Amino acid sequence: MELNRRTWGAALRLAVALSIVAALAAIAIHAAGDVPQAAIVIPVIVVAFTASWIQTGRVRRDAAPVRVRHTLG
Repeated sequence: MELNRRTWGAALRLAVALSIVAALAAIAIHAAGDVPQAAIVIPVIVVAFTASWIQTGRVRRDAAPVRVRHTLG
């Protein structure tokens, strides 16, 4: 699937913004105490992935819902 220029730019801006926020949060958490690296990295990955899907519109459903007919017998 090819992304258009506007979607690509929006996704790039989102990635930069999330990276900056994640870096600042990691520095603050590291300074606050002994926190495992996975406790910082995994939430950042999940939030960034979800935000990217929302930003690019991939969570929208373009197709009509499928209707299932129930038959008796």
